Amino acid sequence: MNSNILHQLFDLTNKTIVLTGSAGFLGAHFANTLSSAGANVILVDIDEKRNKIIENQILRKFSTKPKSFHVDISEPSQIKELVQTIVKDYKTIDVLINNAQFLPKTHPKRDTPFEEYPLDLWDNCISVNLRGLFLCSKEIGNRMIKQGGGNIVNISSIYGLVGPDQRIYGKSRLNSPAFYAVTKGGMVNFTRYLASQWGQKNIRVNTLTLGGVYNNKYHKNSFVKKYSEKTILGRMAKIDDYDGALLFLTSDASSYMTGSNLIIDGGWTAW
Repeated sequence: MNSNILHQLFDLTNKTIVLTGSAGFLGAHFANTLSSAGANVILVDIDEKRNKIIENQILRKFSTKPKSFHVDISEPSQIKELVQTIVKDYKTIDVLINNAQFLPKTHPKRDTPFEEYPLDLWDNCISVNLRGLFLCSKEIGNRMIKQGGGNIVNISSIYGLVGPDQRIYGKSRLNSPAFYAVTKGGMVNFTRYLASQWGQKNIRVNTLTLGGVYNNKYHKNSFVKKYSEKTILGRMAKIDDYDGALLFLTSDASSYMTGSNLIIDGGWTAW
């Protein structure tokens, strides 16, 4: 295969990609990665200020047409309005990346033992992580059916596949609550369900499952050491370690792939 064909396979020029959770740590990086491949990224997040900053950064760096939207993905009316606006301005929605998640790091009851876990916090997390996933997939998937096809990528976690090793967390407040395991695990099988539902509609649906990404804002050396010892490659992921997989799943390079789960975790789940 020559380099020209290879470039075409991963090219996202003029593709309209809806990215939820775009203002987050990974979301902002994903937005830049997709823009660098030529995509017009629709930035969807509840953090309006941060989202607008990312839009302006992309406009300065790339010759694409990003647009930021302040949206609560748990609200059906806001999702419907979002889709209508995108179709009016961009005509099609080529890819949906369900990246948004609610994982509070500072909530005072975040680390409450499961047997005492507050129902309101559980409900808030389910509302974004599963209800939002459902609503975005339903509304944008419906649009994809009308336009003749599309591509959905769901961003999950190793803790949707295996239980968290609580021994490595201590009092770091970085451990994975039960709702996170439930929603990320549910996402993996939701992917299979949608793939089987929409395969004949020319809509591909896949999961990208990620391991822990190093963030110097939260990760102390003691935690990084313990986490790294659990991986085959002996380290946490760097933020750009997922770029290749993301471009693969969102582009024609993965044209014969649906209902699958691409696991990029440094070998965490392999032993």
